[in-house]
Amino acid sequence: MVATTEITTADGIVRGHRGRRVLRWRSIPYAAPPVGELRFRAPQPVRPWSGVLDATKFTSAAMQHRAGARIGPRAYQPTSEDALTLNITAPALPARSPRPVLVFIHGGGYLIGTSALPLYSGTRLAERGDVVVVSLNYRLGTFGYVDFSEFGTPDRPFDSNLGLRDQVAALQWVRTNIAAFGGDPDNVTIFGESAGAHAVLSLMATPAAKGLFRRAISQSPPADWAITKEEAYAFARRCVAALGATPDTANAALCTAPANDIRRAVDHTLSQVGREQPGVFPACPVTDGEFLPRAPIDAILEGSAHRVPLIIGTNLEEGALFAKFAPGRLPTTPDRLRAALTRSGAAAESRIAAAYPGYPDAKAAILAGGDFVFWRPSLSIMEGHSRYAPTYAYRYDFAPRALSLAGLGATHATDLIPVFGVGNSPFGRALTAAGGRQGLRAVTDQFQDNWLAFARTGAPLPSWPAYTEARRSTLIIDSPTRMEHDPDQAKRLAWQDVRVPTFAG
Repeated sequence: MVATTEITTADGIVRGHRGRRVLRWRSIPYAAPPVGELRFRAPQPVRPWSGVLDATKFTSAAMQHRAGARIGPRAYQPTSEDALTLNITAPALPARSPRPVLVFIHGGGYLIGTSALPLYSGTRLAERGDVVVVSLNYRLGTFGYVDFSEFGTPDRPFDSNLGLRDQVAALQWVRTNIAAFGGDPDNVTIFGESAGAHAVLSLMATPAAKGLFRRAISQSPPADWAITKEEAYAFARRCVAALGATPDTANAALCTAPANDIRRAVDHTLSQVGREQPGVFPACPVTDGEFLPRAPIDAILEGSAHRVPLIIGTNLEEGALFAKFAPGRLPTTPDRLRAALTRSGAAAESRIAAAYPGYPDAKAAILAGGDFVFWRPSLSIMEGHSRYAPTYAYRYDFAPRALSLAGLGATHATDLIPVFGVGNSPFGRALTAAGGRQGLRAVTDQFQDNWLAFARTGAPLPSWPAYTEARRSTLIIDSPTRMEHDPDQAKRLAWQDVRVPTFAG
């Protein structure tokens, strides 16, 4: 199977690139370009083409600030509204039987990022695991996660949850076409990190995604992100005002304004909200009662989400990355954390302060802020989903000495290095120049062996037991890796019943 890089899809022929050990196809369209009359509309089917589509190079990233599409030290991918594409990496050797498929959803706070980042190539996963790896772009920020549907008209309607709809469309494309690339359409695992991990949970709660994947992996999800339709409308009104439009002129402005003008207005509004309301992230999926009936965390807790096997975990020091490079994004200072806890009362803050030795010093506050956004809600997902489907919990503790010296430790996104197996790349070698190379090889084996076993069978290696509320078995991925039951129990109990802030308009 797959002896050539010219593949016939349902929409036309695509030509990829043959490497020494893998075959690659880049920027294959999975939906029509959402431009012109399709701006702010649900994704539409691909328009078939004649001839052969060159899929050897990346095209554009989704619309975002230029810095978010950085793909190298001095390299930036062009951005465009026309970016609904996906990439495929498959082993070069013909398959004896259809291969498991892993579909990766990149992170970036639903605001930035691109599937063209070299880290996400999937080459080492495909080669080592004899799997097909797919990565995708989806509409971000302004064009994917702001609900302007209130300003739609009968002649020019707008749809909600566009980024989430894009992800469903990409999975539908995979379902239809992946067999031609050697993949098994009945054995698809979705996995993602950060906002991509939240997207995984959102897809589990999306009725339209039913049957499009069999298992899910969620790495560092801000698991309780979601806003109501009313909150979404209030945020959209502020964005429209920042664009210089009124409710009466919003439809025309949103249809005709240059993409970057709308993006800048939304980015400005998001910055304002971040300063005013710590812990609030309004550019996220909307519980619109239709495409996403319930907030993902609520659907999972009540058992109405898709009951597929799930791996979920977080990193030990999630907040350090944000405290150093994006201090306004997370509540990683005592003042910002206190503001984020206003709905939970002074008693909650006292419990949390007692659970983090040294609080309110900077390091303890950073740890607490990262746990507030990522670990706290992930615990609820572990508990809730384990009642309905096999669930496996982990925590990533490993940090090469260079990261520890930089004050980052096992921070947000560092788990992607072993997952994608880039320890032997120039970046990986630089990261371990001060020590930790052998440890990184060991945790790479841990991640990839477990992820690949899960993709093949629906369960990780036998040494990793399922999570239950009785034992709370958690794989601590480190050098060496170990199993703990109910790790950091005092912190877990301190976060119980904490209520997240809601968008105040």
